[in-house]
Order: sequence, then C-alpha cells, then structure tokens
Amino acid sequence: MPEPGAAPGLVDVARRWAATLADTKGVSLPQEQLEQLLLGVAQDAVQTEPNHRPALLRFTKLYSASPIGIALADHDGEIVEANAALGKLLGCRPAALRGRRIPELGSTEHDVSRLRGGLDQLRKLGQQTHQERLLLDHSEEGTLWVDVTLADLPGDRPGSSYPVLMVSDANEIHLLQEQLLHQNVHDALTGLPNATAFTNALESALAGPGLEQVALVYLDVDGFKVINDGLGAGVGDQVLRGVANKLKAVFTGKHNGSVARLSGDGFAVLLRGEFSPTHVIGLVEQALEELAEPIYLGGNGIGVSASAGIVVRSVTDGGPEELLRAAEIALHRAKEAGKAQWMLFDPELDARDRGRYRLGAVIAGALENGEFSLIYQPTVKLAKPDQLAAVNAGLRWNHPEKGELDSDEFYPLAQTTGMTIPLGRWLLAESLAATARWRRRFGEAAPDVCVRLPNRLAIEPDLVLLVKEQLDRHNLPAHALRLCTDRESVLDPRGEVLDSFAVLSDLGAQLVLTISGSADLELIPQHRLPVRHVILSGAVIDALAAGEDEADVRHLTQLVSRAKELNLRIGAEGVRNHDQAERLRRHGVLAARGSFVADSATGDEVDELIERHAH
Repeated sequence: MPEPGAAPGLVDVARRWAATLADTKGVSLPQEQLEQLLLGVAQDAVQTEPNHRPALLRFTKLYSASPIGIALADHDGEIVEANAALGKLLGCRPAALRGRRIPELGSTEHDVSRLRGGLDQLRKLGQQTHQERLLLDHSEEGTLWVDVTLADLPGDRPGSSYPVLMVSDANEIHLLQEQLLHQNVHDALTGLPNATAFTNALESALAGPGLEQVALVYLDVDGFKVINDGLGAGVGDQVLRGVANKLKAVFTGKHNGSVARLSGDGFAVLLRGEFSPTHVIGLVEQALEELAEPIYLGGNGIGVSASAGIVVRSVTDGGPEELLRAAEIALHRAKEAGKAQWMLFDPELDARDRGRYRLGAVIAGALENGEFSLIYQPTVKLAKPDQLAAVNAGLRWNHPEKGELDSDEFYPLAQTTGMTIPLGRWLLAESLAATARWRRRFGEAAPDVCVRLPNRLAIEPDLVLLVKEQLDRHNLPAHALRLCTDRESVLDPRGEVLDSFAVLSDLGAQLVLTISGSADLELIPQHRLPVRHVILSGAVIDALAAGEDEADVRHLTQLVSRAKELNLRIGAEGVRNHDQAERLRRHGVLAARGSFVADSATGDEVDELIERHAH
C-alpha cells in the first residue's frame, strides 16, 4: 500500500504503473510492492525538482512588461498569446494577433518565406534560435523594419517545444544604415554614384554574358580651375551639378547607362548591352554639345567644354583594371590633342606607347650604366666652308636592344620622368670636357661648343650655377660655350629664363635663339634678350632647298635685314645640300649645319674634322 501522506497525484501514477508492470509476463512481484517501489521513485523525483512556480511568475511578469514584442505560439506556429509591446509595435491590439500564424506577419512574400524557413530550422534541424532583419506589416504605417528572433521554449510534456517570436524595432537603425551606405557610395555634391560604387558596377558589368558589350567613358571638364578661381567655389559647385544633370539626361536609360563622379571635375559613364563604337561616340558628342550650352548663374552664362576618353569592348576582353587604364589613356590623348573633344582608345597606339613608357622608365639606369654618348654636328662658315664656326653637341642613347636613339626619341620621355636635368647636367659636363680637350690640342683653332637646352633645363632656376660649375671644373672661359634655346622656353611662365640668360651673358656665355619667323625674332627686342646669334629653322630654310621662290626669298631677306638691325649673327640648321647653302649665303646667312656638311659625327670623327679644318 502507498505510504500515508503521499501526494494523491503521485499515488495515482504509482498505482497505474504498478498495475501495468504486474500484468507483464515474467514479473513476480505483487502489485502492492511495485506500487511502493514506484512511489518512492516518484517522491525522489519530486524532491530533486526545483519549485517552478516562482520562475513561472517571473516569466509572466517579464513577458507582460517587456519592451520587446513577444508572441507565444503552438507547435504549428499559430500565435496563442502576444504581449502589449508587440501589439504597440505593429499598431494593433495583442488579441488581434491570436490565431494568426507567425509567417503571416511578414510584409512581403520574401519576408513570409524567411519566417517560415526560420520555424522549419527550429523544428526540423533542432536549431536553438534563428535571427534576422526583415519587414513586418504595421496596421497604419505600412511596413516596418524589425529584428526578429525565433526560439524554442520547452513544453509541458517531455520532448515537446513551442516557438516563441521576439521582435524589436530596427526601423530607425536600418534607415540610418541605409543612409550611411548611400553616403558611402554616392557623391555628396551631385548625388551621383562615387568612384567606389562605379568600380563595383564595372566589375558586375564585366561578369555579365559573354555576348554583351561594355563601354566606359571618362569625361573631364576643361579649365574648371578657371571657373572655380574666377567665380568662386560656390559657382563651381553649381556648375558641377549642372554637368552631372546634363550627363544623366544624355546617358541614363540608354544601354543600362549609369553616370558617376570620380573626382573634382572628373566623371565616368558605363554602358552595357549590344552597341557599336559609332553609337557610343554619337552619345558622347551629344553630351559634349549639351555641356557647351551656357548655364546661367548670377547673371553669368557659363558654358563648359569637356574632353572624353572612350573604350568599347566585349565583357570578356580584359578585366576592370585594364578597362579603366584604357579609358584614362584615351582621355589623356584627347586633352593632348587640344581638349574639347573625344578620343577612342586605340590598342595598337597603346602598344606603341607602352614601349615608349618602358623606355622612359629606364633612362636613369641607362645614364648610370654609360649607355649615353655625345653626338656632334659641325656648323661651318658659308663664306669659308673649310672653317668651323662651332660644333653642336647632343645626346645619343646606345640602347642595348633598340640600337642608337636620337634625343627626339627620349627627351620627351625624360621630361615626363624627371630625367631632363640629370641628362642636361651630363651633356654640359661631357661637352665642356670635350671643348677643354680641343683647346689643349688645337689652341685658338678649337671651335666653340653649342649646347641646345631642352625646355625643362632652360627654365631650371639653378641653370646659372650648373653652367658655372662645369666651366670652372674644366677651366674654360664662358665665351667657349654657346647655349641655344627657343621661343617656347623664353615664354614659359614657370621659370626665370630671362634672368638666367642675363647672368649667363654677363659671365660671357654666348646665347643663341632658334627662330622660324619674324615673331620669334621680335622676342629679342621685346624682352631685351642678350642674344648674339639666331638660327633660322623650319619652313624658311626648307623653302630654298630646291630653288628660289620670290615670296620665300623676300621672307628670308626681311629676316636677315631685321637681324642685322639688331646686330645679330645669322645661322641656319637643316641645310641639305651645297646649292641650298649657297642660296642662303647669297642672302646674308653666315653659317649653317646639316647634311651638306655631316648629319652627325662621333667623338673621334669630330676630332678628325676639327684637325682637318684647323690645318
């Protein structure tokens, strides 16, 4: 029999299990004994379990007072109870949520599917919790971004569980995150996508179907600094907004076109689909025409021009880095060609340019490795062709793979890479070393050396110091050196050419100006250049190569007469034959160089030439 004082519920359980076990074949214990045994087990279990009532009271109070919305559901996910916080969050009474299934709270089919999937993961996969951010319906305000947590609560039967939905408001956080994301990928001034967003869009475009074409257009506003500095940054900003709007009007809606602002006054356009280069060029020309139309700001009609670089290729033809590089190169070529125009990327021209750029990159090493040498061109007196007036010294690059390269092939590259000054210093040092050697060997019969100054060297502030150091090093008088420059260097605003030439003239150096017409010649009196020699070059000399046209002769005669008025000695370069030299002599030219004497001479050859002329 059961013990006195045993809980009635436990007694019933013990009797039920005792009867069952007593009925089982092979069990010999009487029912009363089994009942006592099982009751003891049940009492032990009750004594070991905690008191759940305080915990239940705490959960009930937390559920009711929680600021987080909570819905309790049955095993199938149907809501049986919802707290006040959830009703407030969704704009309805909590009772209105009873009977609805948890997935039905989702705003879109996508959200419904995600809630249904979360419940399945709890039930079928045994996952403890499921969390994500999604949209729920609000009864009055439409949709609401929320953070949802689905969890399993243990049921009142062993092994049973029931889903619970916990919801917190994430609308403000989500909108803030969206705003920050928008700011991270959009330009604040124009509202266009920025460089980061554009690069992502380009990568996505290149991952498209292999039959698609992609076009990339770089646009740069010409002379924007003039607008910004002349009318103020505020006007400049308005102009940039106007540019952005015009570009969007032309390109948006065409071939999935998108426009981005990459830098201050730099924009980019991306097109995708099936089109030809001609079609893209048509759109670019339309955009350039639209930009040229004035924008009226503060009574000023401001029109802008732009240069554009265009690349059109298949999505499978190269990656984003190559495409961006190609567009940038095409833009640079458009600007170099005079701005306010477009340039289509040319792969063959690019291949040639890459070779040139590789050449420019190794000039420093070539100079250090002794790959440069002097090359000379003698200038003779036309009245006495057996007498040298001067020897012009220049640079030649003895490239290990490309052979002999003249200065025209590498000086522009040196200008770009900053190697003009080192090359010019080496040219001066070697030329004056050769001059000192000639003077020791031939005495007064030794010719002057003439060095043509590249633009970057002519405008160098330390030009005077550089020349004087080399003259002193080789113990040479300044008049043994002739320095030749041109119109571009004289008028270059970056340097102090006029001051440098004045000091060099005071030292005794002979200054030479290359001219092609009257305008160049008039620079001498206009700027009071201390020039002693002028060298005629270009068309005025070429015109007398085959004969004497009356107009050409008149032009030459005027130049010679004006030079004499200015007490200048006149020479010529690029003279091809003796007949041409004789014509120039008759019209007052005193000296000349060119292939009629020698195209060029090495160090040993010029030594022999000087010796021959000296005798």
